[in-house]
Amino acid sequence: MKSLFLRISSIFILVLLIVGCSYVFITAITAQRYFQETTQRLNATVAEYMIEEVNPFVNGEVNEAALGTIMHSMMAVNPGIEVYLLDPAGEILSYVVLDQLVKLKRVDLAPVKDFIASKGDYFVMGDDPRNPGEKSVFSATAVYEDDQLLGYVYIILASEKYETIASGVLGSYWMQLTFNSILITLVVALLIGLVLIAWLTRHLRAIVKTVERFKDGDLNARVPDYKTDSEFAVLGDTFNHMADRILDNIEELKKADNLRRELIANVSHDLRNPLAIINGYIETLQIKGDRLSKQDQDKYLRIISDSTDKLTKLVADLFDLSKLESGQMHVKLEHLKVQELLFDSALKYELLAQTKGIQITSQICQNLPIVKADLSLIDRVIQNLLDNAVKYTPHEGQILIDACAADHGGVNIKIRNSGSGIPQAELNSLFDRYYMVDKDQQGVQGSGLGLAIVKHILEIHGSEIKIHSDSESYTEFEFDLTN
Repeated sequence: MKSLFLRISSIFILVLLIVGCSYVFITAITAQRYFQETTQRLNATVAEYMIEEVNPFVNGEVNEAALGTIMHSMMAVNPGIEVYLLDPAGEILSYVVLDQLVKLKRVDLAPVKDFIASKGDYFVMGDDPRNPGEKSVFSATAVYEDDQLLGYVYIILASEKYETIASGVLGSYWMQLTFNSILITLVVALLIGLVLIAWLTRHLRAIVKTVERFKDGDLNARVPDYKTDSEFAVLGDTFNHMADRILDNIEELKKADNLRRELIANVSHDLRNPLAIINGYIETLQIKGDRLSKQDQDKYLRIISDSTDKLTKLVADLFDLSKLESGQMHVKLEHLKVQELLFDSALKYELLAQTKGIQITSQICQNLPIVKADLSLIDRVIQNLLDNAVKYTPHEGQILIDACAADHGGVNIKIRNSGSGIPQAELNSLFDRYYMVDKDQQGVQGSGLGLAIVKHILEIHGSEIKIHSDSESYTEFEFDLTN
């Protein structure tokens, strides 16, 4: 934060210096122009005054004697002027200057004519014969004889000596202006600016301190609520939301880690049991094969086959659930009639249901809409729900398959079974991996992955599985398929 404050302060000081120097420069240039224009207006009639005193031309020729006398008289009164006599084309015919160093032979007449036309009211600068390329203020007038233009009197009002003196005075003025008013103004502005910068960045300093605390491990560090709409307030709120999200993610990671450990323990347990059974009966067959009856051998082989099927189904469920959760399950959407799947599934489980005295009833509306879904995956959903219903329906219980058109245009499917229902506290956990209600209940077997698979399959179809139970007499699963 200190470095940011110093950088902002340095930039502010630099801007102040630039502004101060620019102000001094502009002020000096403006003052110089002010003095030049004042000088020209004050002495605008000097050239006219001179020709009133003496005629510069006699019979079309330069009156050197009289001209020299009057020119020297004027320069004695004002040594800062230079007098030039020009012909109608601007050529210098004669001049009176202090050191006789005239470098130009001709003067541009355009500024002279502008000056004469405006009678000195228009500020204009003309050529400086002693300094080619430079401009100077002047006074000028035309000289006529019998309406014939004989030439011009061109008087430089700010000679080289004047410029030298003016430059010195200007330098002194510049220094005085800089070290007095400008310097004081810059210092005051600098102090005020530094205080304002410190005040404006106070929230940012607080945010930086909070971020540093968070970085050092204080995950509960939060930026105060500034109750404003400023950028710093938005930054603080954004950081607070980010910190809350990080904490939530940490909690999710902890839950995921606990779930991973539980998953490993459950998988190890569920894999160990059928493997132990398979291994035990194979060893029995190897050791006592010749002494076992044909009936016992068939029994052991059937147990081995059932354990193998259970192991195969568990591995397949784990593999499918992993692909669903990682988004790698290939989905092939097609238009299908869901009532055919429901009828086929009901027939598949009817024999198993009869062994428990369970009655499966189907209430499927006529002319159901065609839905768009993956045939094999939706078949998996229906079979998993029916399998779950058969497991938890008591002897002489009932299973109802209901399917009708949904309000939004798709198909609404419900699978309801009688029984003790599901405790309300366990409804939200029912679709977690390896979660089973009363897992140790006699006669109920399973991996606890079926409903988790159902949930993920329906999610990739844009649907949601819902569960209803009164915790006493029934459990119902409901979902929609769209067209």
